[in-house]
Amino acid sequence: MGPDTSPKPNFSVLESVRCLECRAVYSKPVRGGTVQANPGCPECGYVGWVRLTGPVRPEPPNLHSSEDPPQSQSA
Repeated sequence: MGPDTSPKPNFSVLESVRCLECRAVYSKPVRGGTVQANPGCPECGYVGWVRLTGPVRPEPPNLHSSEDPPQSQSA
């Protein structure tokens, strides 16, 4: 009997991530990959993300103000 030449299953481990642009949660391969195999966010296409598994870090405070910026005073 010769070597087994039948195709082997290709399993990939997925992790949950959150898009840094639109904050959508989606799954991506743990080992990364090319753009074709591991595209950006399915909602907005942005490629920045943060892992949802592992150590939880507090969300950074929102540094944007809803008020107008202070007016500069001229001398």
